[in-house]
This record gives sequence, structure tokens and C-alpha cells, in this order.
Amino acid sequence: MSDVAVIGAGVAGLAVATELVARGAKVDVYDPAGPPGPHGCSWWAGGMLAPWCEFENAEEPVLRLGQKAIEWWASKTEITRKGTLVVASARDLPDLRRFARRTEAYYEVAREDIAQLEPDLSRFGKGLHFEQEAHLDPRKALQDLYRGLVDNKVMFHRQLAPLRLPLSVDCRGLHARDTLHDLRGVKGEMLIIRCPDVTLTRPIRLLHPRMPLYIVPRGDGIYMLGATMIESEDSSRITARSMLELLSAAYALNPAFGEAEVLEIGVDLRPAFADNLPRIRRLGRTVYANGLYRHGYLLAPALAQGVADLVLENKYSEMVDEDRA
Repeated sequence: MSDVAVIGAGVAGLAVATELVARGAKVDVYDPAGPPGPHGCSWWAGGMLAPWCEFENAEEPVLRLGQKAIEWWASKTEITRKGTLVVASARDLPDLRRFARRTEAYYEVAREDIAQLEPDLSRFGKGLHFEQEAHLDPRKALQDLYRGLVDNKVMFHRQLAPLRLPLSVDCRGLHARDTLHDLRGVKGEMLIIRCPDVTLTRPIRLLHPRMPLYIVPRGDGIYMLGATMIESEDSSRITARSMLELLSAAYALNPAFGEAEVLEIGVDLRPAFADNLPRIRRLGRTVYANGLYRHGYLLAPALAQGVADLVLENKYSEMVDEDRA
């Protein structure tokens, strides 16, 4: 029997298991869906390690804890450190100024700077470069965590966890709502496209009052377009409006995207609490780690470290929800 059973093999569960193993725990992972794959929202993420950009509309812990994620991921998988470029059309420059006021750790760039950073976006006259930010390929990151755990003798069980475990960490995302009744689902929709005619080397955020867009390069002319944030729990399919707005925003970024091939359409539900910050709760023999919202890869390392502190050292991090634990 393992010291700790981790339930769920998404980014939260794999990060928690990785952190526990690194501190000497014996871990088993249970997930009836099997190893990482297209059955969870971790598979459809953008993979942006962008704490300063996210701080524009997030709480302070996202900025502070998210900064630590870059080095954590760099020790586990391949990351690209080219920053994030934020741009807006001339008519939307008030949005760019508002974005700048709400965040930090950027420098302003003019047309000639943008042309040097991303030649295919030289039509934009102003932008913000967050040079300390990074990004990763979430699918490769999940596979690298999985392989690292297998190499460390972690057993993966394609089944539900046994009912009577000495200690378990529940990282099931929205499925944990059978116990975490204040958890809600936030719908996200994204596209993966191929457009060899456009070359981008870092995540781009296009500001627009109605259809803001981020686009993340995946190499070989492949890009992830994302993502909607809809207070809905219908994850059955993408809406026509969402697809139209994502593709229209990409076209506004560079008209060559009008010739792109749509390779994949992703729709899933992000688990979130009311304040959109993650929580750790201990209820009996089970520790619940959940609520990563849209910050899965950005806050999973801090969540994992908080769980390991609690489980192995009985230390309470700021993520531990003491009122409910």
C-alpha cells in the first residue's frame, strides 16, 4: 500500500504526485480514464506561464505564486522563455493602456520593436512585452510528469480508488463536486490550427473589448487559439459564436490566419471556487486539492507544494482552507 494515493491524473494530480515523490513519499495514482490524454481540461490548456499578464484580472496570489511556477516547470519539462507580447489595434489602444495599469513587469514596445520581436505582427504600432514570462506545451508537460513518476516506481491504476485508503489526495477537478459543493465549472473553448504562413515565437495576446484572444505557438506552424470563459457547465460542444470570434480575432491579428486549417476543437470545464483561487481542504483521510480555474499550469506547482507541506509536514500554506478543513 502506498503512503499516499493521488486521485486524478490531470495537471493537479501529476504535479501533486511529483512533489510528494520528490520529498520521499511512496505514491500510487488512481484515474479510471488512464494516463494523461484528451479526457480532461489539462489537455486543452494554453500552457502559458504568464503571472504578470494574468494579474491584469486575477488576485494577488496568482502573480506571486505564479512566478515560482516557471522554474518548477523548467526542472520537469521543456519551456520556452521568450515572454509574452500584448498588442491592440489603434482603435483599441485604451484597452492596452488599461491592461498596462493593472499589471507590471513589462516594457512598452513601438512598431519597430514589435517588428524585431515578431516580424509577422509589424502592422501593430504599440504593445507591451512581458519578457520574464514563458510557455510550455501542456501535452508534453503532462507526458513528462507521467514518465518521471513511472521512472520513480509510481504505480498508475486505471480504476477508482479503493474506498478505505490511509491517506488520499483528491485532484479530480469538477468530479470532486460530490464533496466540494461550492465548486463550479467554467466553460472554456479553444482551437488548434495550422498556418505555415505565419511565424510567431511567443504567446501573443490581442486585446479587444469583445473578443480578446491569446495565441500560443506549438511549433511547425501549429497554434493554439484560446480561450473563452463562459459561466456555463455545458461542455458538449463549441458554440458557433465562440468559433467565429476566435477565428475572427486570429484574422485580425494577421489576415494570413484566414487560410489556416482547424486541426482540433477543444471544449471542457475548468473547476473554480467563488474567488477563482485554488483551495486545499482536509476532510478526514482525504485532502482535496482543487479550483485551479484558468491557472492550471501556472498554479499547479504551488498547489502541489502546499499539499506536500500539509500531508508530509503538517504545515498550513495560504491555500489551505482552514474554515472547512
